[in-house]
Amino acid sequence: MKFTALLCLVALTSAALAQAPKAPAKRERKPHPSLAKVEDVAGLPRVLLIGDSISMGYTLDVRELLKGKANVHRIPTNGGPTTNGLKNIKAWLGESKWDVIHFNWGLHDLKYIQEDPSKRADPKAPGSHPQVALADYEKNLTELVKIMQTTGAKLIWCNTTPVPAGSDGRIESDELKYNEAAARVMKAAGIPTDDLHAHALVKLHHVQLPANVHYSPEGYGYLAQKVAAVISDYLPEK
Repeated sequence: MKFTALLCLVALTSAALAQAPKAPAKRERKPHPSLAKVEDVAGLPRVLLIGDSISMGYTLDVRELLKGKANVHRIPTNGGPTTNGLKNIKAWLGESKWDVIHFNWGLHDLKYIQEDPSKRADPKAPGSHPQVALADYEKNLTELVKIMQTTGAKLIWCNTTPVPAGSDGRIESDELKYNEAAARVMKAAGIPTDDLHAHALVKLHHVQLPANVHYSPEGYGYLAQKVAAVISDYLPEK
């Protein structure tokens, strides 16, 4: 009887396991389309975009706007804060020749964190602090500029776009003091500025997502118009 009962228990357990819903397989996140490899068109200037997810958002539109005028590449990832830039800038630049480098860091530097830098923190919470302090941001930018200048490319600084009220892990308008620090670095180095901050402000409530540093598809197209126009001004003549 005990053996028979054991067999029944095993059978019931096996049946239950067979009928149990399987855990859904984790879907692999597809790479952002802006990160796709670009095949150069021979004879066109080569442009490199460096920046975070904001730049990822306008990359495809910039490529389209500069089609036939330039080969527009970008770094193969979200550029993150200046500390990440210092770790990876030489690899991002590689051995290729760049005619123009359009670059930005800022939104990740001013982001508030606690112990885990991958997670945003409430700026008012005890222990919260900017991921990169303002003084360090200025110092890091200075070093990054020196490294990029060794390429011989025309450098264009793109200042940081607005931080709206209610943006998670950030304080409204913090970008202003970071942009001021960046302006000092660029002035000393003689680097022109793409004032994307002012451009965004003109239509901010129409192009930026509510309480978010990111933009609608139309908003990224709007930013791309400014970026492409500025880059066009500095492309070498054929």
